[in-house]
Amino acid sequence: MKKIVIVTLFILMIFNLCNGGDKQKIILDCDLGGDIDDAFAVAMMLSAQDEFDILGICMDYGNTEARGRIALRMLYETGLDDIPVYIGRKTGNGAVSQSEYGQGFDEIQPQEQGAADFIVETLNAYPGEVILFTVGPVPNMKDVIEIDNKALSNAKHIYSMFGDYHYGATEWNVIGDIEASQVFISHIDNNITLSGVKVAGAIKWNDERCKQVEERDTPLTDALTELLRLWRSKDPGEWNTPILWDCTAIGFVLWPDLYETREVYMYVDDSGHNLIDEGRDPNCEIATDIDVDEFRRRLMDLYMKQNFRRYSTTSIQEVK
Repeated sequence: MKKIVIVTLFILMIFNLCNGGDKQKIILDCDLGGDIDDAFAVAMMLSAQDEFDILGICMDYGNTEARGRIALRMLYETGLDDIPVYIGRKTGNGAVSQSEYGQGFDEIQPQEQGAADFIVETLNAYPGEVILFTVGPVPNMKDVIEIDNKALSNAKHIYSMFGDYHYGATEWNVIGDIEASQVFISHIDNNITLSGVKVAGAIKWNDERCKQVEERDTPLTDALTELLRLWRSKDPGEWNTPILWDCTAIGFVLWPDLYETREVYMYVDDSGHNLIDEGRDPNCEIATDIDVDEFRRRLMDLYMKQNFRRYSTTSIQEVK
């Protein structure tokens, strides 16, 4: 009987390992298709599946359907279309610079459930187990709070590329929807870490690195290269050097040793500035510094090691 119990436990352990039992459950909320950093962040997340169990990718802000088509094609081309895509509330019809990549793509479809409902349902189903990454404006987070103002408290942790708290400037993910940003930051439960302009803006990706990614020549790096071309064609000139802002939010989980942080009380004023009140008890953690060279080295290593490929519409695997 004792041998039977031992064998059964061993089988269960192997089953859990094979089915992601040892991986960190995550959700990514992003505005893919605007700046190029979202594409690099999605590729980073996909390349780190030894560590991550990706429960869903959510599209936020503006033309969310067009953003979703980009994500769906990336997943399809890499054979990773078992990862569901959820569309957030559409907040406008503004141009999505990389929309051509997903235009007309219909091999796979997004989930019928909306992004905010999915996030609420998942956080409540796995309290204290799911890490939520937010790397775009936060209308989806506002919608989550309106559905269930306690749901975000059920996140294991929230990591966001959000704001500027060093230079006194405004930052896109905040001013894209100031009201949503205020609601979001006022409902956090001291379980959030923010990567702001100083730290996130340090991760520049020069032409040599772009060429190295292109020459890797896998479906994932091909997607990055095409999205980068589209982004540059819409924004030529001095501003077309990629800055991988959003990757620093994901890096908090993969490589926490590369960051310096401190705890503060943060709020967003009516003009969209992130302000710190040193006289109040902290409600969040902020990144204050990052090892830039080592971050870029580790990130490139992720991109170079992955080799996702589609084998059939029903079989998804990765060549080692």
